Amino acid sequence: MKAGYVAIIGKPNVGKSTLLNRLIATKLSIVSAKPQTTRQRVLGVLTEGDYQCYFIDTPGILAPAYELQKRMLLEIKNSLKDADIVIWVIDPWFKTANSAEAMAGIEINRSWICAINKIDLVAPLTILPLIDRLRVHQMSDIIPLSALTGQNIDALKRTIFKKLPENRFVYPEEYISDRPERFFVAEIIREQIYHLYAEEIPYSTCVIIDEYKEREQAKDFIRAIIYVERDSQKGIIVGKQGKTLKKVGTISRKAIEAFTGRTVYLELWVKVKENWRKNKEFLKELGF
Repeated sequence: MKAGYVAIIGKPNVGKSTLLNRLIATKLSIVSAKPQTTRQRVLGVLTEGDYQCYFIDTPGILAPAYELQKRMLLEIKNSLKDADIVIWVIDPWFKTANSAEAMAGIEINRSWICAINKIDLVAPLTILPLIDRLRVHQMSDIIPLSALTGQNIDALKRTIFKKLPENRFVYPEEYISDRPERFFVAEIIREQIYHLYAEEIPYSTCVIIDEYKEREQAKDFIRAIIYVERDSQKGIIVGKQGKTLKKVGTISRKAIEAFTGRTVYLELWVKVKENWRKNKEFLKELGF
């Protein structure tokens, strides 16, 4: 039996969350076209035969500008401390000159795999010069793949399984994640905010599950609070006559029901918490 922790790292918007979801064949991490969608690490468990992998999806690597981003960088560093293997995800447009910048502040001595994601978006021959440049930087395990289509995912799995240390399984075979349902429900709501709102709004919002009741004779009851930083943002979230917020609720409810397998009554509230991204105490409430 072989088992170990596999940290998935990389810059924002290279497809780390999509890769995690593809590897475990379950949508755990939320995804959007906007960068910095992932804020906290998400553990996804894959069990195949004699192998068990504990994949850790992490926020994108960037130079932190405020307290929330500092906590996000800390999430990456903590994930790397636990990792037996590191998957460094890049895209076909990666410049090797940026490698030092991408890995700034991260010191780790682990087994590395470089995954060149999004190869479905470029001609195959354009990948070869990038692979050659990465080999110059002593990156031996380089796997071009597409997390979106699944191309070469099996090759990535085989490489991971080969590198896993001999260990007993930590989790039961049917286990998928160590996060509670409340966490994923909040993430599902936040994902819809990323899809439905433009510019700064998604980055200025966070979601807290205020109440979650599983009920045998009725729909599960969920009350969620969407926090924003300014009154003007509250108006944008709610929308004219509350229509935009209602749309968030409708789409979120359906996604939550698909995730939990139970019917849900979802209640959304919008509140202002000024400069919450810089508030250390409030960030602790969010789990950072």
